[in-house]
This record gives sequence, structure tokens and C-alpha cells, in this order.
Amino acid sequence: MIERYCLKEMKELWELESKFSYYLQVELAVCEAYYQCGKIPEDALLQIKQNASFSLDRIEQIEKEVNHDVIAFLTNVNENVKDASRYIHMGMTSSDVIDTAFALQIKKAGEIIVSDLDKVIYAIRQKAVQHKDTVCIGRSHGVHAEPMTFGVKLCSWLDLFQRAKIRFEAALQEVCVGQVSGPVGTYSNISPEIEQITCEKLGLMPAKISTQVIARDRHANFMNALALIAAAIEQCAVEIRHLQRTEVLEVEELFKKGQKGSSAMPHKRNPISSENLSGLARVVKSNAAAAMDNIALWHERDISHSSVERIIFPDSTILVDYMLNRFAGVVDGLVVHEKNMKKNTALFGGIVYSQRVLLELTNKGLSREEAYLIVQRNAMSAFDSTDGSFKNNLLNDSDVKRYLSVEEIENCFDSGYYLRNISEIYKRFDI
Repeated sequence: MIERYCLKEMKELWELESKFSYYLQVELAVCEAYYQCGKIPEDALLQIKQNASFSLDRIEQIEKEVNHDVIAFLTNVNENVKDASRYIHMGMTSSDVIDTAFALQIKKAGEIIVSDLDKVIYAIRQKAVQHKDTVCIGRSHGVHAEPMTFGVKLCSWLDLFQRAKIRFEAALQEVCVGQVSGPVGTYSNISPEIEQITCEKLGLMPAKISTQVIARDRHANFMNALALIAAAIEQCAVEIRHLQRTEVLEVEELFKKGQKGSSAMPHKRNPISSENLSGLARVVKSNAAAAMDNIALWHERDISHSSVERIIFPDSTILVDYMLNRFAGVVDGLVVHEKNMKKNTALFGGIVYSQRVLLELTNKGLSREEAYLIVQRNAMSAFDSTDGSFKNNLLNDSDVKRYLSVEEIENCFDSGYYLRNISEIYKRFDI
């Protein structure tokens, strides 16, 4: 199923071939930095660049003996480079390679996710334009509140994802740092200049300080930004699921020709994508909790975070990539039942216009408490009757008619009154 929605590029990014390619990219950048500082002869650098390569099978073979993936990688590269290999990994420690290469992977994954966010934002914006004036009911506690438009609901989604993008880009910038500082980060056998040049070549910022590893609060912040994207998708997915309930039926996920909703009940059309997205959000949010636990390491460094990150970073970035693409498709294909929205707004004889009647009565001189009791009495009567009508109750209430004419009562049920500032909201989104 993921194949339909997830970019192939994201999955390949986290495969072993890709990981070791990034390791090699870091090692070569360090060698170039050494050459730029006059520490490696030109012929040696050329030999390194021409011959530096690796084989996954050979790395696996070596690792079975040495039980260390970076050493296995370096051993294999050195086998191919031969004489000039003595210049590779000079003054470095394993984490210099691992964390800097990891930053490059995260950077690429982040670029994909930013592009995905743009797709979602575009899809929501287009739907918001389409339904700017589509009247629907606003709900609080799941209960009818006052009229609004479906477009305004979509604007709240738009705002949600625009914030998510800003937050994610900031977290991505913070985590995209490299380090080439040696054991415990003191530059004991390598200079800060090499780190600076290396990071510039790789398109990263050098960490202000590293303790053999880059501090994991950066990574936790990134994972939390991913979790908040997942939570945003979940918020909208839950809304779609509620609105697709049979007794509400204001929106539906697109149900394609030939699609079937149930093995037993031919009538079923279920919000399967939104339910899928709600479930996946739980995984991403849980992974963020694991990233928070990765912050506390022993002294300058341990590797308790490493095993966790090998799971949560591929899983979360792949899932969020998948979720954003799938959600963009849901929004783009969303079926909006405008007639049902209008019908639901008019339930119980327009009971949702109660505040308007309340305000009109207070404008006529009644106290708020007096007016509230009168309006509530008529609203509750409409609720409690099988075919109750709030408007008819008002038209037949002597206390109401003492203050409001028939025309004034009718005017209270004009949905346009509630929507007169919609354009002001849209202006804030440049729509």
C-alpha cells in the first residue's frame, strides 16, 4: 500500500547502500579539506577520489570479524584505495562520520517532506477557495453550535499545516549540523579548520560544540516536528471520519468505481484513508517519545541512541512522507455534500440561530438572563419534540412576540449574518 503514496526516493535514502555512500561522502570531504590545508598531496587525493568505493557484501564479511560497521566500511574502502588510504579518517572518530552522514540523510529526508507539505497546503488552499461560501454547521463538543462555511474549516487546516511547515523547517535547520572534532570533541588530532571546510563542502553548519556525538536534543526536536505533522494530519483525518458518518454525511472520501467497502455489506463506503492516517500518527508520535529518551547519554557519549535511531528515523520520515502524500490525495478527492450541510444547519427549525435571537431580545431592553430563559425554553422544546421547530416555537411564543415582529424573527435565521466576516478571514491567507 505504501508504494502508492510514498516517494521511492525516501525509502532508498535509508537503505544500507545509501548510508555507506553518505559515509564515503563525508570521508572524501574531509580529505579534500586536508588537501586544501596542504596536509594531503594532490596525487594522493586523486588516488583516493578515483578508487574510494565499497561493497556491501565485503563490509558485511569484514564486520562479522571486527564487529564494528564503521571499521568494516573503512577497511573495505582502504582495500580499494591502497597506498593513499593512510590519509583517510585521519584524526577522526567513528561518530564524526556517523553523525555528519546522518545529518546529510536527515537533510535530504527533510527536503522531501517540505515538498510534501507544499502539496498538502496547495490541496487544502484549492478546496478552501472552492468552498468559501459553502454553509455548514460549526460544532463544539460534537454538538451543533453556529453556522460557518466549510471553507473556514479548511482555512483552519491550512493554518495548521502552514505552521507545521514553519516549525519543521526550523527543526530541520537545527539538526543539519556536522562534526569533525575527534574523540570527545576536543580536536585533539584534527583542527577546527578541517571541520569548517568539510561542513561547507557538505552544505552543513558545524556544531558549535560536540562531545564525540552531536547533542540529541536537535534530533528530538526534529522528531517532534515530524510528530506534530502527523498530529495535524490526524486532526483533519478525525474530522473527516466524523463528517462521513451516515447520520452526518457532509463529506466523504472519494469512492472509486469498482471499489468495495465491505466483504459482507455492499452498501458500505468507509473513510479508510483517514482511519489509516489516524493509526499511523500514533506510531510517529510514539517515535518522538523515543527520541526524547535519546537525549540523555552517559558522559560525553554512549551508543544507546544509535539502535533507536536506526528504527525511528527511517520509519518516521517514510511514514510522514507516505501520510502527507496520502492526505493530499484525500483532500484533493474529498466529496462535499453541500445539500446535507444545509439540511443539518436547519435541524430542529434552525436551533443554531439561538444566539441571534438572544441578542435581538436584549437589544429590545430585556436583561440577558430574561432573554436567555425565553430563548432556551423554545430551543429545548424543539429539541424534545420529534418534529420540533425552534422558529415556529418563537413565532408562537407570546413573550417573544411582545418584543420581536415576525419579520424580525425571520431575520434572525439569515445565515448571511453569521458569514459577513468570512472574507476578512480569507484575506489573512491571501485567498
